Amino acid sequence: MTRHAARCRFAVRAAATAAALLLAACSAGAGRPGSALTTPVSPARLTHTLPDDPLTMVLPALGAETRWAQGLDVFVQQVGRVTATACARDRDTDPPAAVPLAYIRFFDVPDLAFIARHGLSQSAEVPRPTASPRLHPAPRSTAVRTARSGPVRDCADEGTAAVAALRDTYAPLQRQWFTEVAALRRDPAVIRALAGLPDCFAGRGIPARDEMAFMGRAEERESSAGPAELPAVERSVGRTYATCMRPVEAIREPARLRLRNAFLTTHSDEARDLRRALVPTLRTAERRYGLRLSFPAP
Repeated sequence: MTRHAARCRFAVRAAATAAALLLAACSAGAGRPGSALTTPVSPARLTHTLPDDPLTMVLPALGAETRWAQGLDVFVQQVGRVTATACARDRDTDPPAAVPLAYIRFFDVPDLAFIARHGLSQSAEVPRPTASPRLHPAPRSTAVRTARSGPVRDCADEGTAAVAALRDTYAPLQRQWFTEVAALRRDPAVIRALAGLPDCFAGRGIPARDEMAFMGRAEERESSAGPAELPAVERSVGRTYATCMRPVEAIREPARLRLRNAFLTTHSDEARDLRRALVPTLRTAERRYGLRLSFPAP
């Protein structure tokens, strides 16, 4: 992975949400940056196990639940990639250019256990499609082969449409959920916890006045590390983040659980319909596009 790609994975996947980065206050327990782990850590793996409640993939309230949300987001993007690639193949043209897919954290609901183990950016590798379906048969005319800009654009549009068709089944409800989650930033108890962030980070050797400054410092440390040192530096920064976040998550986790209970009551009809339809819709997409739902796991 390039350094630029790793930095991009600090960013929050919008995924039709309003999720954003948040850090928190200080607690004991993590090593200082100079004490980066030397023992190799196994790479993150994949699981195909669905949550007991399908809505967890759409409305995560706990850090570990966001692994399902990340998997859903990547799966939907894969549908678009497979569609665009099949379209390009059938039109005898090149597929639209695209950056590699990655599992991206939702930092309004941080997965502290995962981050402490793997760092802020590393995750499981996104699996390749298990089949190569022929979704868009088209005549291979000379005009198509010689005027590639049109077909490439058309295939990109087909991929975008396939993503929208699947994402629109859950995105409206998810957007509303993450908007409410983001509102917790204004909670007085959360604000008080966040106020301890600078001292916590400084005490662990990463002076930063707020979360964005911390991300900048983290990028600097990773950019200056050699290839052999990089995994240990990433984990060290991740442990610092996780340690400083625990006090605020002690406040936000129960708040998010209460908020989700109220949200499901307020949106009971939409929740019922989505709970019934989401998994069958995804299973149909798996078969059609030669994909398999996969979720990152420690």
